[in-house]
Amino acid sequence: MNSKVKAYLPMLWILVIPVLNIFYAVLNQAHLPVYSLMTDLDAQIPFVPMFIIPYLIWYPFIIIVLFMLCIRERSVYYRTLLTQCLGLVACYIIFYLFQTTVERPTAMGTGIFEGLVNLVYSTDNPYNCFPSIHVLTSYLMIKGAMACASYPNWERTAVKVCAWMIIASTLFVKQHVLLDIAGAIAVVELLWYGVGKLSLGQQSKFKGEVVRQNLTAD
Repeated sequence: MNSKVKAYLPMLWILVIPVLNIFYAVLNQAHLPVYSLMTDLDAQIPFVPMFIIPYLIWYPFIIIVLFMLCIRERSVYYRTLLTQCLGLVACYIIFYLFQTTVERPTAMGTGIFEGLVNLVYSTDNPYNCFPSIHVLTSYLMIKGAMACASYPNWERTAVKVCAWMIIASTLFVKQHVLLDIAGAIAVVELLWYGVGKLSLGQQSKFKGEVVRQNLTAD
């Protein structure tokens, strides 16, 4: 097999994500009781249709960042991807046990941005809100970019700006509320730490095994 092709084979692990997303579709419907986490502060946040652009950029953004991590620092790529998969599983469990919804605007204009918002609304029911998967994965890309030593500062800044724009967009297009964002960030921080500790433990175990084998050989 060509060495260049072989180098990109780990990217195939990303296909686990669409498989996991099957559960999102199954859970994205009302099952009683359905809760609302909207606060008075959320009610003050305006509906801004143009933010649908960063909201939709989320799809290529995640793939691009994971691809860059894969070709630059494989260990960070695996840590990021595993954290994302575990985060999705955690979200689906929460969706099943604690289903939430967000009230959407009923009156919109007829511009291109409003049309895109309506397209999103028509394909994504207003459930599976807490924690926000958009926020979870976007914030995770920041963690991955910051952990990758070969990422130059300007690229890290670009990832941060894009990620926070996407996170903000979830509020401005009324797909999520503030607690959805807080919950997603908390899940990432917990899992990122846990996966990091696990990988360090595995590395230490491997190094110890190598040392024992060398001593035995001597």
